[in-house]
Amino acid sequence: EVQLVASGGGLVQPGGSLRLSCVASGFTFGNYDMTWVRQAPGKGAEWVSAIDASGRNTFYADSVKGRFTISRDNAKNTMYLQMNSLKFEETEIYHCETKVDGANNTGQGTQVSVSS
Repeated sequence: EVQLVASGGGLVQPGGSLRLSCVASGFTFGNYDMTWVRQAPGKGAEWVSAIDASGRNTFYADSVKGRFTISRDNAKNTMYLQMNSLKFEETEIYHCETKVDGANNTGQGTQVSVSS
């Protein structure tokens, strides 16, 4: 069973930073691309960033480019999202996702709240 558990969220002031982690299990982590998405209450999910299986190629939504950095440690079955210069409107639940054997898997998310 694929399991994805995100952590590292919390309350931060505008302009602050957080580092999210996603621990994966139930599949061969190093063989699969991984994605971060976020969702605000009452809104659809927004794609944030992705990283390929090797970790050498990364991709970002225009809204976070230059502020967020995605990375992974395949030895630890863990993906990260370093978020800097956070904005009020980025108060959302952040989830990690992967597609394994054709099936989309979305993990339990972590709440990020940006407030002064």
